[in-house]
Amino acid sequence: MIAFKSISSSLRLIALFLLFFSCTENRQSEMPEDEPAVKYDDVVLPERPNILWLVAEDLSPYLPFYGDSTIETPTLSRLAAQGICFDNFYSPAPVCSPSRAAIATGMYPTRIAAGHMRNGGNPMYLPEGLTPYEAIPPQGTRMMSEWLRMKGYYCTNHSKEDYQFNKTPTAWDESSNQAHWRNRERGQPFFAVFNFGVTHESQIWAKADDPWQVDSNLTVPVPPYLPDTETGRRDVRRMYSNVVEMDRQVGEILQQLEEDGELENTVIFWYSDHGGPLPRQKRLLYDSGLKVPMIVRFPQQQFAGSRDDRLISFIDLAPTVMSLAGIAPKDYMDGRDFLGEHQPDTERKYIHAAADRFDAETDCNRAVRDERYKYIRYYYPEKSMFLHSAYRDQQPIMRELYRLRDADSLTDVQKLWFRDHKPPFEFFDTWNDPHEVHDLSDDPQYAGKIRELSDEMDRWLEAIDDTGIIPEEELLKKIWPNGTQPVTAAPEIEMLENKVAIQCQTPGASIGYKIIDENDKSGSWKVYTEPVEKKENQQIIAVAHRIGYIPSEEVTYK
Repeated sequence: MIAFKSISSSLRLIALFLLFFSCTENRQSEMPEDEPAVKYDDVVLPERPNILWLVAEDLSPYLPFYGDSTIETPTLSRLAAQGICFDNFYSPAPVCSPSRAAIATGMYPTRIAAGHMRNGGNPMYLPEGLTPYEAIPPQGTRMMSEWLRMKGYYCTNHSKEDYQFNKTPTAWDESSNQAHWRNRERGQPFFAVFNFGVTHESQIWAKADDPWQVDSNLTVPVPPYLPDTETGRRDVRRMYSNVVEMDRQVGEILQQLEEDGELENTVIFWYSDHGGPLPRQKRLLYDSGLKVPMIVRFPQQQFAGSRDDRLISFIDLAPTVMSLAGIAPKDYMDGRDFLGEHQPDTERKYIHAAADRFDAETDCNRAVRDERYKYIRYYYPEKSMFLHSAYRDQQPIMRELYRLRDADSLTDVQKLWFRDHKPPFEFFDTWNDPHEVHDLSDDPQYAGKIRELSDEMDRWLEAIDDTGIIPEEELLKKIWPNGTQPVTAAPEIEMLENKVAIQCQTPGASIGYKIIDENDKSGSWKVYTEPVEKKENQQIIAVAHRIGYIPSEEVTYK
């Protein structure tokens, strides 16, 4: 039996009542006390449940079960009715690569030198003189999937990676556009990830002339920071159209799960990798870039139709999945279990996020929020609020913003993004201002809350030793002291009676091995955890890889 936690609706109503009638200044000048967790009844799971992740790209909660009735999503709406909807789920970064680093490791991207978008990307998109590099997490860090493989899980990824470091050979049984749980051994539990790129930013322009779309006369809500013109509405309509297509694709995977008789043996997570695809969403620290939808469906529809409003971050996904699989979360992880048997006794009070370099444009912004208020700190206030992205310029709606800007026809709200400088910080009441367009930083009644969130940000920056605060050139010198990427030492193999023992002199490196004989000539790297038996006429091939290092050479023992 595994207990998981939520806040009951009655307790929330009481809390909101007290908050509304309390003295604003007094409450905001006090640090909130730890709030004890309230638990649901126990949830019953198989000893080693399957875990399925269905990951959309670039999507905010523009869905019926989050109050947006613009389109119908029959698959996801059914999944939501059978599971739990999470109302306060956030990425620690408003773009995919840093957010996926957090998902894979359970750590903040800015703690492991993964905060800059695609640090290992094409040099033509990097600032002049900057060498591509990989993030280097602490010694002993493994991708979450590797911990599950060590527990006997069959782990597949279909198929986006983008972790800010190259995956270790031991990370997946298969990571490709052919990866599927159906390739596992009979009866083996699985952890399977399917990524849905149809909602990605690029599909706004790539599918602009696609004849398949929702009704062209459909009335769509246009956020106040975007142009409510025919061009603007067309791209917003395309965004919703892509969500409808994603819903259909998710249905295909769920149908396969049901056909295989695994639906009620599987914990299903559906979520998005960060906020929406439109301008002033992706790449910014507003909720439009950070807040995402998530559904979790337990076997037998336990807690069907529930809502959970706890503050949850992507860094919590790894420890939670490990806990559900019977693995204790690792001490190096920043995240916390929110569903399994390793949940803490108190609720999280704050969510943290960061935005640094995107392609060749460098910035340094940090955000912290509690359940209601958001504080964003800008380290380069002399720079424009608008951060140019040639990639985003391909969207017609972005070009429409440029046209209106040049014609001096933007609304006051739309002009906010195009300011030629930033304030030192912004402060928002997200309940009353969900689009975060009314900065309250100069309002004296919020001085206490601003001080509280600023202090919490300082505490967090120090706790994680934030790597994005320093210039990226200095960061590279810090993680590559001699100016070159470190290399994982080659594994050492020796016989111990009839078994083969393998070790690596690089601390914290993962070791993979293959047993080669006439019946087994290929396959994925197995995760080495203890000496393995070697039969006559077999060969052992081993490789070692610490995340962020260059993998070792392969070593063969005959």
